[in-house]
Amino acid sequence: MPPTENPGWTLVVPVKTLVAAKTRLSEAAGPHRAALAVAIACDTVEAALRCAAVARVVVVTGDPVAAPALAEVGAHVTGDPEAGLNAALRHGCLEAVRLAPGGPVGALQADLPALRPAELALVLAAAGEFDQSFLPDAVEVGTTFYGVRPGVPFTPGFGGPSRDRHLRRGAKELCLYGVDSVRRDVDTPDDLRAALRLGVGPRTAEIAGRLAGIGGPGTAGTPGGTEGPGRESPPGDSPR
Repeated sequence: MPPTENPGWTLVVPVKTLVAAKTRLSEAAGPHRAALAVAIACDTVEAALRCAAVARVVVVTGDPVAAPALAEVGAHVTGDPEAGLNAALRHGCLEAVRLAPGGPVGALQADLPALRPAELALVLAAAGEFDQSFLPDAVEVGTTFYGVRPGVPFTPGFGGPSRDRHLRRGAKELCLYGVDSVRRDVDTPDDLRAALRLGVGPRTAEIAGRLAGIGGPGTAGTPGGTEGPGRESPPGDSPR
């Protein structure tokens, strides 16, 4: 690859096997839990691929149902070494570097169904200013994005209170306004309701509409139904 060519970001997205995915949504999702997990991951990956700064998405998964669905939306799918979340991310990084040796690499959580490409572009532009950086989740305990410049060691520390872990390891915390959709990961019914208020992708909206107390008319999308993932955030979006 010529040194003047910008290969764009490669984002590594880890997707659990469905038997282990979204267990905290089990009561609310019932028999739809696995389908909801696939829908959320597919909406996340599709939105990421619509971001101009993203060249490719590498999905790391060992699930035989999720893998073809994610490949269909455009992901480059590779197997999971089944050694934990951060091992999966490091494995994905090796594949990312193989595909684009001169490009930056980021880890992105798979449960961002409200993800908007324009907001992800803001995060990636900010991340490009630092050797390693991260974006905290909406409750400022975990992490939804971690990225490194080309040639910088890729040392993600996801899981539990990962915000503090990334800070201790010297990664720059990205403090940005107007990127709520990149920070809103979904682990619980309340998280899903919050994502629905932001506006989720079509697959998540369809499954959420089947869930008692979660979806239904007026909730499976942004207020008014006029804006979905990928649109610019309207003026007045709550800043961080």
